[in-house]
Amino acid sequence: SQEIVCLAGRDVKLRVAHFRLCHSRKCFVVAYLRETQEMLLDGFNRALVFYGGVPRRVIIDNPKTMVIQIGKGRERTYHPRFAELLNHYVIMPEACNPAAGWEKGQVENQVSFIRRNMFTPKLRFASLEELDQHLEARCEALAKRPHPEQKDMSVNAVFAEEQEHLRPLGQAFDGYVEKLVRISSTCLARYETNQYSVPSEYAGQKLSLRAYADRIVLTNGANVVATHKRSFGRHQMMFDPWHYLPLLQRKPGALRNGAPFRDWDLPAPLAMIREHYQKQCGGERDFVELLTLYQTHGHDVVEMACALAAEYKTFQLPVIISLIHDLTEDTRPAAMATGVNSYPQLRLPPEANCARYDQLMTSQEAPA
Repeated sequence: SQEIVCLAGRDVKLRVAHFRLCHSRKCFVVAYLRETQEMLLDGFNRALVFYGGVPRRVIIDNPKTMVIQIGKGRERTYHPRFAELLNHYVIMPEACNPAAGWEKGQVENQVSFIRRNMFTPKLRFASLEELDQHLEARCEALAKRPHPEQKDMSVNAVFAEEQEHLRPLGQAFDGYVEKLVRISSTCLARYETNQYSVPSEYAGQKLSLRAYADRIVLTNGANVVATHKRSFGRHQMMFDPWHYLPLLQRKPGALRNGAPFRDWDLPAPLAMIREHYQKQCGGERDFVELLTLYQTHGHDVVEMACALAAEYKTFQLPVIISLIHDLTEDTRPAAMATGVNSYPQLRLPPEANCARYDQLMTSQEAPA
């Protein structure tokens, strides 16, 4: 169904996926900005997690995200990715006849019921994630109402009996849509009208782009190269400034005006150091050298050293490097670091006998 919700102060038309168990009537709904294949796969995964099990049969309509060809009678050619999801969970699909809404009447009736009880009056949330959390909580609240047939039991009580007959969920289906993309010379991969950055060493190469409902993942086979939060705007560029660090080492001046670095959200101490360096001649080069330390020492150590430098009221690069070394190098002896005492043990207790020193001296050296 389609519903209008106010998200971040703006009215947005959402696509709402509806699920319902036939016996208990327990419903589940989740909202998306679009009705695409990856949204469908994500919706099924979420519904099965919500129910805590897998049914043996599912009644579906005939949208193009599920069915690509309608044959005679009940014959259907399912979308390959949807068929993979069904095979993964071992679910038998049963498609309705075209324009025969009564064959899935429970869901048809649920649409108007959900609209009255969840989307009226108009919902207002800061983000889609907050909205989906609210919808799931409302599904749980509505499950406390009496069951339409077994009046002496609630929907949740009947669901508890029904849940025993669901098969174990197992590993979730990896619900993405994949395509091969060529990375531009500016280290960007295009999906729909938006572009997403990858590490600079992949410029000009081909990578696999996996579109999920909420994120974009780029891989070179077995390894994940880049991950971005998915953008649903148009003609937007999603940069990760760390992808361009090798280029900064050659052209540190790009740090001031380069598109990937304009809105770089740095930790507070590092942002202060960047502002300090940019006021100095050649400061960009020093700041880029500081950024390269992230590759060898990690974000936590470098950011802690920057925070200490800010406390000491000094932003000199040698001081920060010294602080990094202090944080990473263990100056204690190896025995103390491991907690093992490797010193030789005394077998005989010491005796206070100064005459022993005389035995070390020759007779000529001995005092008269």
